[in-house]
Amino acid sequence: MTGTTVTSADLDPRRRRILFRAWHRGIREMDLMLGSFCDREIATMSEAEIAEFEGILALDDRELVKWVTGETPIPANYDTPLFTRIRAFDPEIFGTNRT
Repeated sequence: MTGTTVTSADLDPRRRRILFRAWHRGIREMDLMLGSFCDREIATMSEAEIAEFEGILALDDRELVKWVTGETPIPANYDTPLFTRIRAFDPEIFGTNRT
């Protein structure tokens, strides 16, 4: 997969920015994980989930990779149902089963 598989035409400007940011991370594995998750979920996320996802997108990829792969524990303030859904989205991206 090389990028988003959804059109942003029906999304509001905030969700369009989030979709773009999810696919342009800096670490390709995080592009695939967060971008693919965003493709699937962005249109139906609640306002609270959108705000939380924006916070996750603001984090450093190196830290996110460690949390997703289980290398380091997820800080309590990010150990949320949304992050659990993101983490479980596609275990094959990092070649490990993280569940």
